[in-house]
Amino acid sequence: MSQATIREPDWNDPADCEAVVHLIDAYAQEPIEGAQPLPTSSRERLIDGLRNEPGGLVLLATVDEQPVGIAVCFRGFSTFAAQPLINIHDLAVLSEHRNRGIGSRLLEEVCRRARESGACKVTLEVRQTNEAAQRLYRRHGFGEPNGKATLFFDKTL
Repeated sequence: MSQATIREPDWNDPADCEAVVHLIDAYAQEPIEGAQPLPTSSRERLIDGLRNEPGGLVLLATVDEQPVGIAVCFRGFSTFAAQPLINIHDLAVLSEHRNRGIGSRLLEEVCRRARESGACKVTLEVRQTNEAAQRLYRRHGFGEPNGKATLFFDKTL
């Protein structure tokens, strides 16, 4: 098997746009994420939303030019460090391509780009039940800030 290539999608390439929607839809259908396909309205708005998000960073992982993984990140700002940060909002690898280092490659590229942009840290959220993802993140130096677990809350509007 070839090694994964990590690159930003070309928003003017219909194949790249289709790959982004496919990968996010596959991620949404994972049992740990709710096992539901993306709603049609989300599928229709996803590309324009990501393309036009000024703080967005999307990375595609491909193997033999086939999309197999994705990282969707957003730039933020750390008030305590008074510096920018990168938040990994979604990191997903198609199930048939897991355990081949693709998630690691995506994380490494996000961190490389974060360092280059002057970010003070990379943040992410992970489900408490997603032990495989937690192992991956810990191998790459992620952990609870100051050794304290942080809960992630949301409110649907």
